[in-house]
Amino acid sequence: MTQAAEHDLVLVVDFGAQYAQLIARRVREARVYSEIVPHTLPVEEMLARKPKAIILSGGPSSVYADGAPSIDTAIFTSGTPVFGMCYGFQLMAQGLGGTVAHSGAREYGRTAVSVSAPGTLLADIPGDHLVWMSHGDSVTEAPEGFSVLASTAATPVAAFEDVDRGLAGVQWHPEVLHSEHGQQVLEHFLHDIAGCRQTWTMVNIVEEEIAKIQAQIGERGQAICGLSGGVDSAVAAAIVQRAIGDRLTCVYVDHGLMRQGETEQVERDFVAATGVDLVVVDAEKQFLDALAGVVDPEEKRKVIGREFIRTFEAAEAEILADAVSGDDGDKVAFLVQGTLYPDVVESGGGAGTSNIKSHHNVGGLPDDLEFELVEPLRTLFKDEVRLVGEQLGLPAEIVHRQPFPGPGLGIRIIGEVTRERLDILRQADAIAREELTRAGLDRDIWQMPVVLLADVRSVGVQGDGRTYGHPVVLRPVTSEDAMTADWARLPYDLMERISTRITNEVSEINRVTVDITSKPPGTIEWE
Repeated sequence: MTQAAEHDLVLVVDFGAQYAQLIARRVREARVYSEIVPHTLPVEEMLARKPKAIILSGGPSSVYADGAPSIDTAIFTSGTPVFGMCYGFQLMAQGLGGTVAHSGAREYGRTAVSVSAPGTLLADIPGDHLVWMSHGDSVTEAPEGFSVLASTAATPVAAFEDVDRGLAGVQWHPEVLHSEHGQQVLEHFLHDIAGCRQTWTMVNIVEEEIAKIQAQIGERGQAICGLSGGVDSAVAAAIVQRAIGDRLTCVYVDHGLMRQGETEQVERDFVAATGVDLVVVDAEKQFLDALAGVVDPEEKRKVIGREFIRTFEAAEAEILADAVSGDDGDKVAFLVQGTLYPDVVESGGGAGTSNIKSHHNVGGLPDDLEFELVEPLRTLFKDEVRLVGEQLGLPAEIVHRQPFPGPGLGIRIIGEVTRERLDILRQADAIAREELTRAGLDRDIWQMPVVLLADVRSVGVQGDGRTYGHPVVLRPVTSEDAMTADWARLPYDLMERISTRITNEVSEINRVTVDITSKPPGTIEWE
């Protein structure tokens, strides 16, 4: 990735910790650019990238276990500052001649730590505070040349440093919110021991991305971007629009499966904020006809995906038909996508842009036209994307909207998707969202799908008569990244208001329930 050229680079070496992405995000919160690399990457390749510092993550193994991940000890003598956390801390101790013992005393969860000598790493941090531990082995003796900074009841060496060599580590997880002063500890290492420059700011990110896109697309390039109404595609489109202006066309496929008011919001608010050239394709009838009679969740997703590609390709053919001109056959067709850094990490991808060969053999496009992908958010985490959106002046309704699945409400209706059922769900969903906003909980709740159990009829009493209406399920969750999620403990009075309003205002619904399953084992969406 080209980012490293303008910024100091911190590599986070992943030893299988669930926290590697979190560490990388915390480094960025300290205004230093970071990337994740697997522990299997040879140390000389890590060093070849000229990192300003390297962080060794935690991991589930014991340093003594057979086949436990290790690292070439050359990393500690390379002159590049290294910070070890948990497992990484023990690797550093062991690799430099200290002692790691299986003490039999395990520490998991909140643990009191005592600072005996603050040094640089723990400067200005209270002598006694709580940190998040997760380990069975302990460092009993620090390597030669290291100062021991802290201990716990079970761990004699809980933090150490050798500032002259740029080496430091802690037994706990400073990156998790449960560790008090964790961000401060990380920043002491990054800024005071490793000397990283604090240049990773939203203003810089936006300016650099715009310059990169202009270089990639050139002066003749035409780009197209599929808008979903979600924050990722909106921010990606806004950055590209800043870079190339009216040579970007955005296509919004209205498949009729959106929530109440969302299509209008994209048409009105997004265009007003960016001035982007927007083509709206009304494909509701096409999608609902294709979904008629389909009840299997997997089949629904396939139908919606297939129809979306058809619709988008037809729009693309129309818009980009003139994008290749002249005898030189310049490749000037670009496809903008809102790929984020976690997508890149999880797919095992690294640097570089991919070309996609056009299979869109739709009338008007040359058979061999290649699209080049433009991925302006490829180095960013979701929270950074939101900050960039704010920097670009996008409205809060778009920047902070809850994640919404591509297949839309189609996978929130259990049973057949019909116009009537969509309208029922839209009304209930709008009430739930309105009340959540009124309670000031929009930023605390990651997502709150409302699910219509369309194939279920429950008996109820409304007025003086018995009714047979549909139940709906509220699915409020909290999460940092959607990889794991916990059900959100909504205030009872809020749940009561949502329930009363839905059953009063949506006559087809006579029962409101709440899903209190965490992920895992449950997924966030029902289908």
